[in-house]
Amino acid sequence: MAREQQRGDRRDRRDRPQEEGPESDIVEKLVHINRVAATVKGGRRFSFAALMVVGDQKGRVGFGHGKAREVPEAIRKATEEAKKSMIRVPLRESRTLHHDGNGRWGAGKVMVRSAPPGTGIIAGGPMRAVLETLGVQDVVGKSTGSSNPYNMVRATFEALKVQSSPRQIAAKRGKKVSDVLSRRADGASAAPEAVEG
Repeated sequence: MAREQQRGDRRDRRDRPQEEGPESDIVEKLVHINRVAATVKGGRRFSFAALMVVGDQKGRVGFGHGKAREVPEAIRKATEEAKKSMIRVPLRESRTLHHDGNGRWGAGKVMVRSAPPGTGIIAGGPMRAVLETLGVQDVVGKSTGSSNPYNMVRATFEALKVQSSPRQIAAKRGKKVSDVLSRRADGASAAPEAVEG
């Protein structure tokens, strides 16, 4: 009996990493849980709605919404949906955003800004959960609209979707990354040379 139990434990240990696979480093954060009631013939039927944010803290992040009669089941559904809807956001030095961005969803309005090293994540509530799971270490965020967590999360995602790296800009323009970066560094001084050439 004891030997079978040991064997079972060993099997569990062996199987676990295979089940988790590449998603083992994914961080899950519960942003909001809401109890909703449906009025039926016999009275009210309660269920729970969960809003989850997941990310690998290396530039990928997603969110999902799940609804069930029990809280754990709602969280599981939301997590599964979040993993399916993950997006990739380019990060500068794996630390901050490349540029400022604005996002809007319904009445939710957010603004995100890149920040120098040591700033930390200056954002609150649902925005903070998204930025932490994304893997940003220095960023300034501000919500100027609705405080509804669903709208705030979606608005934050809209702001992150418009982020682009110098490599992407260079590829679009058919230039080298160094050309794009030198213009950004010099500013006005690089513009007349471009006109002459």
